[in-house]
Amino acid sequence: FARFSTSNLTALKLLTQENVLVGGFFVISGYVSAYTTTKLGALGVEEKKVANPELFFWQRVMAYYPLHFVSSALFAPMFIWVERNFSATWKMIAFRAFLNFSMLQAWFPKEAEIWNQPTWFLSALTFSNLTMPTFVLPQVAQLTKGGLQKLFMALTGMSLLQKVSYSETARFHSSKEHPVDGKVMHPLIWNLTRFHPFWALMEMTMGIVAARHVMLDTEEDKKKPKMNPIWLFLAAYASLGLRLTQFDFNDAIVRGVLFVPIFTKFLTAMHRDALSSEPSAITRFFGCKTMATLGSIAFPMFIVHGPLGQIFYKKAIAKKLWGKPMPHAFFPFYLAICLGLSHLVNEHFVKNKKVGAFAGKVAQKLAGWTEGMLRDR
Repeated sequence: FARFSTSNLTALKLLTQENVLVGGFFVISGYVSAYTTTKLGALGVEEKKVANPELFFWQRVMAYYPLHFVSSALFAPMFIWVERNFSATWKMIAFRAFLNFSMLQAWFPKEAEIWNQPTWFLSALTFSNLTMPTFVLPQVAQLTKGGLQKLFMALTGMSLLQKVSYSETARFHSSKEHPVDGKVMHPLIWNLTRFHPFWALMEMTMGIVAARHVMLDTEEDKKKPKMNPIWLFLAAYASLGLRLTQFDFNDAIVRGVLFVPIFTKFLTAMHRDALSSEPSAITRFFGCKTMATLGSIAFPMFIVHGPLGQIFYKKAIAKKLWGKPMPHAFFPFYLAICLGLSHLVNEHFVKNKKVGAFAGKVAQKLAGWTEGMLRDR
């Protein structure tokens, strides 16, 4: 909804690159998965962590599904009302609702866009999590540093190949062919590019590779001079500035060629820096209490900002409620509402022990029903 914040074209070019930044979300997800489930200083996974792969998968899903389910249920009347306003049949609405609640929406680029489109990334993450305990983590964890480097290059190449394929098919290589006006060229192909679970899996695996590379550091490696992570951080985010130059490649190209590889290197540099005796300023900054607090409300904000944005800016809804979509001057208030609601959701739902306990029981039950799905005993 950043395009509703200003009419300044330069600002819009910089602020409407969420499809570049989301690559970092998948990389971090893979990084955390590797760090928490594979051996430190040795090859292989922690067998106890993946001994029950079905439980591993469902526990990951139930870490985010409860809030997705509740928010979808609360806003379902609004989504259905909009669908009906666009002449969708009840049969089609039921199908799209099913896709949303079953986390399958990322596989259907033409459907369920009204149903909180940002959660399509959660749909892609769900597929990636399905592959983790048996297909990805055990295999990547067996690689040495040399193998990890080769795999990272191969994954980057495969990811880039798909982005170039999209650009060629859509004849859309730069923002000169795609003005920042909210319109999308070839939306089906674009949705397959930014949301497709296979490409999310590629980036998540890149995060796993990065984490493993640090976890295999020897004592000699740890004594080597550390690079200040700030330079990689600045380089990664400077890639967004290409849109202001003659090298204004589309989001997919910037994400695959520059942002994701550089951001991944930034994570490894910051990880190593955090383990040193004197971490740099940027490492201390990201570890401070304020950033930890903002990090804790990031997920709730990711879930609620979509429906709230529709209330204020979706033309069909905003005209009904307010007479018209909210003006640019309202955008700071929209952000404040998102932050406030996200804090409340985090404190009273995400951190709620009863919700956590219920989610854990559901994960156990689902793991029992699907036993043998990921590893035949």
